Order: sequence, then structure tokens, then C-alpha cells
Amino acid sequence: MSEDSGVDDILGRLETGELGDPLPVVAYLAGRDVPLEPGELNEARRRAMLLLASGGDPRRELGVDDRAVKSLAVDLHTDARRAALGRGLDEIAPLARDLPRVREAVNFLAADVELAWRLFALGLLAEELDVQIDRTSDASE
Repeated sequence: MSEDSGVDDILGRLETGELGDPLPVVAYLAGRDVPLEPGELNEARRRAMLLLASGGDPRRELGVDDRAVKSLAVDLHTDARRAALGRGLDEIAPLARDLPRVREAVNFLAADVELAWRLFALGLLAEELDVQIDRTSDASE
């Protein structure tokens, strides 16, 4: 993982509780080096967004067990990608050594890579929602 100073800052903010639940943030950070082809990611996100929209307000708070999140996780899953996520967690672990809250989150996710994968998918979908909201805001100005 390059950019350790930016990750250190985020981990510090997680430790203080400033960013809420550390699990989804840690999973998202761990997935930064997961190899995803842009076209494949966009297609999978589009399908997940359709599922999200069919379930009501697409701006509602997402959860790890939402149908759209699970769908995105399944669409993007390969053994190599899950292994890359595991390596990402391994890379975060030493950075979290002196951060008990974050260290516990890293250890929890390392013990449940399936949950880590779904949380990574949750982050990818939240990222897409943020982009969609920004585009809508820009268009209305």
C-alpha cells in the first residue's frame, strides 16, 4: 500500500470514532489494491444501483446485507481478488498496532474474509452513490 500517511490519518480518525464504525472503512482501505477492471466495476455497480433503486430510496443508508451490496460482492468476486483484500488487511495490521479500536476491526475482518469482501462491496457501492449524488447536485446548480 503506497500513501501510508493518508491511511495513517484515516486510521487515526477511525480510532477516535470520528468516522463511525471502523469495519467498512478498514475493508474499503484494504481493498485499494484489489485489481478491478473499470468496465467490469462500472457494469457491476450499475446492476447493483438498479437493485438498490428497485428497493426504494437509493439514498437510504446501505447495509452489508442489502441485496444490492450482496449482488455487487458476488459479481466482483474471484479468489484472486479476495486474496488481494486479505493482503490489504495484512498491510493495514502493522499500521493499526497502536490503535486498539482499529486493530480489533482489522483482526475481526481478517478472521471473516467473507464479511470483509461484502463490506468492501458496500464501500464501492457507497462510492458510486456519492458520485451519483455529486452529479445530481452539479446538474441542479
